[in-house]
Amino acid sequence: MEETPPGAAPDKVLSAAARRALEEAAVRRSVAEAAASMPEQGGPKGPEPTRFGDWERKGIAVDF
Repeated sequence: MEETPPGAAPDKVLSAAARRALEEAAVRRSVAEAAASMPEQGGPKGPEPTRFGDWERKGIAVDF
């Protein structure tokens, strides 16, 4: 019996296309997790300036 890819329902027969889609999704998830764990270079110090939907700099908020 073949090994089921991550995210597949247990005891379910998968078509080749479904197996390929699940494997591709697992690769995309791992790439996204790796990209999210990399720190920002040259970004602002402290909290994100756009966290409230406005751009905040030195206590002054500017609405776009």
